[in-house]
Amino acid sequence: MGGAAAGTKWIHHIQRLSAAKVSSEAVERGQSRVIDASLTLIRERAKLKAELLRALGGVKASASLLGVPLGHNSSFLQGPAFAPPRIREAIWCGSTNSSTEEGKELNDPRVLTDVGDVPIQEIRDCGVEDERLMHVISESVKAVMEEEPLRPLVLGGDHSISYPVVRAVSEKLGGPVDILHLDAHPDNYDCFEGNIYSHASSFARIMEGGYARRLLQVGLRSITKEGRDQGKRFGVEQFEMRTFSKDREKLENLKLGEGVKGVYISVDVDCLDPAFAPGVSHIEPGGLSFRDVLNILQNLQGDVVAADVVEFNPQRDTVDGMTAMVAAKLVRELTAKISK
Repeated sequence: MGGAAAGTKWIHHIQRLSAAKVSSEAVERGQSRVIDASLTLIRERAKLKAELLRALGGVKASASLLGVPLGHNSSFLQGPAFAPPRIREAIWCGSTNSSTEEGKELNDPRVLTDVGDVPIQEIRDCGVEDERLMHVISESVKAVMEEEPLRPLVLGGDHSISYPVVRAVSEKLGGPVDILHLDAHPDNYDCFEGNIYSHASSFARIMEGGYARRLLQVGLRSITKEGRDQGKRFGVEQFEMRTFSKDREKLENLKLGEGVKGVYISVDVDCLDPAFAPGVSHIEPGGLSFRDVLNILQNLQGDVVAADVVEFNPQRDTVDGMTAMVAAKLVRELTAKISK
């Protein structure tokens, strides 16, 4: 079921409860039970995985997959809600091996673990609205971070999820982070189409909250006057594709995170040229090559404390799952960057 249809379903459900004179307090209690159960599942899975790693020893940081299958804040297509299972399937696809390019083995739990998905649709079906839903996502991320040595590697989902994830990381670590954001769009509208939680507004919320010291946006090629004005307002370092050949050397030798709590990486799959990743909602020609992205990520100097991969839309992918494999490769290489 698509995000819009599911959203309509729960709205009708709440209307029926109201018509049946079910008290708002009873609805609230039911919602809280579902949320508590969801958080308990994430928390207990994270605890189990972390206990194993601590028993194995020798692990300073291990990337831990956390799926956030949310698509309803997309302004166009809502297919990213279906991405997390497709990315996982591609990660473990038999057509490739489990090694990263630098030789880390993903089937070693000291490198990569998985705590499952935040049950977004089940929570929305209970009538939980976005403000509270964003809180649930933040608390899920914090539950992972509670368990050393796990570090969250989040599978979206549309780009609206980056706001609650970055908020959780910053709050849990006790200060701002530096963010490397790869995307065709700046996603910094103040309020896109009346939705403050739109996937096109996530980085405005992040910057307003003071969760980032530096925000570097790379791969931009669909940016409006508001996007540039908002960039100036927040002091964002915006690197557009039209000047990429000039900026390449700098971007392939970044050093971030000194003096703050670390580095957060957010990769919107549409940062890539659609020749490499056609399975996205917003197709924008003239993007980065896959090797461009890997060069930027692999050469980055800094302590990567968390990351996300977002906006893969399986409903627009090729029959052979090309973009799923691209997203999986991004996850592999981010895992290599996080784990140590």
